[in-house]
Amino acid sequence: MDAPLRDRAGGIAGLHRFLTEHGEAVEFDIARYWPGRSIKELWRGEMTWRELRVFLRHLPAESATARAVRGATPEQETWTLDRQLLASLVDAQRENTFAMVKLHGDPKKTKRLKPPEPIPRPGVEPSRKSNVIRFGGRHGSGAAQLAQAFGRPAANQ
Repeated sequence: MDAPLRDRAGGIAGLHRFLTEHGEAVEFDIARYWPGRSIKELWRGEMTWRELRVFLRHLPAESATARAVRGATPEQETWTLDRQLLASLVDAQRENTFAMVKLHGDPKKTKRLKPPEPIPRPGVEPSRKSNVIRFGGRHGSGAAQLAQAFGRPAANQ
């Protein structure tokens, strides 16, 4: 009965298979997050399988092992949540600046202004469709276009 239990996904056999598949990433992370230790210690008997399991279970999401398990490309991995949010903030600020210049600028000078392109992100195709409202007329407020975008009649109509 012990042999079938050893062949299941967990336990030492599962860790051994994991090391076979992702050993280089684990070796890198041990050197990075556990200074003074090495994967060699496991084979020499100086590190227990339990210590390795606990170490692997608590690795941060940006570790080499976690990246190897996810199988993402290096470009995708550089775009962490923090970087995604920062890019979203920059895009929003650029769109806001564009809208302010378009609304308050001289229509003759701002007529040819194009909305800013968002910061390119891995795995996201650039959209050709713009969600920017084009204001018509020389001194038009764009109320009709805004009302149409929000599905309500304009206040001045």
